[in-house]
Amino acid sequence: MVKEEQAWTIEAKSSFLDLKLNEVWAYRDLLVLLVRRDFVSFYKQTILGPLWFFIQPLFTTIIFTFIFGNLAGISTDELPKPLFYMAGITAWNYFADCLTKTSSVFKDNAGIFGKVYFPRLIMPLSIVVSNLVRFGVQMVLFLFLMTYYYLIGASFSISWAICLFPIIVILMALLGLGAGMIISAMTTKYRDLAFLISFGVQLLMYATTVIYPLSEAIKKYPAYAWIIEYNPMTPIIETFRYGFLGQGSYSVIALAYTAGISFILVVVGIIFFNKVERNFVDTV
Repeated sequence: MVKEEQAWTIEAKSSFLDLKLNEVWAYRDLLVLLVRRDFVSFYKQTILGPLWFFIQPLFTTIIFTFIFGNLAGISTDELPKPLFYMAGITAWNYFADCLTKTSSVFKDNAGIFGKVYFPRLIMPLSIVVSNLVRFGVQMVLFLFLMTYYYLIGASFSISWAICLFPIIVILMALLGLGAGMIISAMTTKYRDLAFLISFGVQLLMYATTVIYPLSEAIKKYPAYAWIIEYNPMTPIIETFRYGFLGQGSYSVIALAYTAGISFILVVVGIIFFNKVERNFVDTV
């Protein structure tokens, strides 16, 4: 039986709302190859290799525990401090990696984009999927830490919200992907954004409940707590902690708000991305 070959018509202009998702699906094999390339090439010439997946969150947790937990005395909702910070760091790292790496996709892949045609959306999608591997490894570290504190009798409990974990991961990926594509499209014209994103993500972390619980922010700074509440990453981290540790400000409305923001960012991001990729070679 002869397999039919698909033919694509490459046009300079297309509909504003044409997201080209059918082309992305047709090139799914390329997505797998790019994910493998990202994973292998990044750690191929390092001494510790994939151990860096564990080292970064582990050392960050230790520093946060010492500075914010011990010196500053910030509340952790009566949870063990390392466990509280590890939960926030694990969730935040996946979002931050997706955002920062996607935001420079045009600049980082200008050589490939200028030589051969394939759906450009494959590149940011491969970043999100490859970062999922790193997130999975860090989740293993977090689960080991949970097991340790459970064995020594620490006070925390797994709640029913752990069933929402797949939804939480999808929302983190969509937020990072959507915002990253918008920024990537804008950096082809406004280069300053590339410098802003490097430290902007770090500043955004402090406006998210990574190092403190939402309840503490509302209690101590009620006039400014709305900034943290309207941060779409806050419901994700709070739900993550509520599901795995039994503590957190879980809200269906807040999670639905994050889902709405994520959907809007992805749609707008794809539209901007597809529009810019037609002539970005002239500006990058």
